[in-house]
Amino acid sequence: MDTYSLLRQFADSWAMLFLLLFFLGVIVWAFRPGSRAGHDECARIPFRHEDKPACTGKCPDCKANALLKELQP
Repeated sequence: MDTYSLLRQFADSWAMLFLLLFFLGVIVWAFRPGSRAGHDECARIPFRHEDKPACTGKCPDCKANALLKELQP
């Protein structure tokens, strides 16, 4: 049996089974009962600091203004 046929047979049987089990494991891990708090926390990241004012760019050492000046041609 040549190498191609051997690898093809392995990929068709055991490798596919391994990848299927890995995929199912990832799905089970993502939807496990204890992960809800972590997912909720990650979902709220964009809204954590809504009470802080937005940058006006008027600080003497404003990094946002320096970055904008560098990016403008």
